[in-house]
Amino acid sequence: MAFFDVDETILQTKTMIAFWQYWQIHRPDRGPRDSRDPGLADLLTLPREEANRGYYRLYGGVPSAELAEAGRRWYEEYRRGESVVVIAALNALRRHQRCGDTVVLVSGSMRACLEPVAEELGVDLLLCTEQERTAAGVFTGELLRPMIGPAKAAAVTAAMHALRVDPRDCFAYGDHASDLGMLEAVGHPVVVGGDSVLLAAARAGRVGHWRVLPSTGGPLEACREEIAA
Repeated sequence: MAFFDVDETILQTKTMIAFWQYWQIHRPDRGPRDSRDPGLADLLTLPREEANRGYYRLYGGVPSAELAEAGRRWYEEYRRGESVVVIAALNALRRHQRCGDTVVLVSGSMRACLEPVAEELGVDLLLCTEQERTAAGVFTGELLRPMIGPAKAAAVTAAMHALRVDPRDCFAYGDHASDLGMLEAVGHPVVVGGDSVLLAAARAGRVGHWRVLPSTGGPLEACREEIAA
């Protein structure tokens, strides 16, 4: 199995921020407006897990189908850019697919943003934040399952156990210190980029066989044929 974080590991962007900016302009109940939002700016000053929960409260009252459609429109626009994916990480994902490995995306972002990505890349499983919704399909603003920090490591461990694979044979790719637990849960942790905490762990080599990949970005179109190969 191979587990990949998404934001700044597979995609060059932070999907939650990028989508929020898109949503503020294109949401059905508002006309066009400035994409800067003081509520989001305030959230970004909070501790990571607190900010994560606060972010999802911004979508309370939004129908899930409406957000899913907006997520697809956002990704269709985003994927046409010049710096869309992290080239080395996407190359690694393709190699795992060619080898027949089960490939999993693991992200604190939401399903509305990530399902189009998962579908295009042809991954086997998506583990992400799950938002609570009413019986009518409207988001409450609360979470059924966060997927950040320790929750990532727990989800990765549970997936390996469910599929009866040896963690020593598995790979995990991440770019941020909050991915450390996920990386240490497998035998082949891979740091994407230059996070100081992850690089220190790689140098120490306490667990597994560490590698480091560059975070250079590029367009998705240049990779499409190899993804399908």
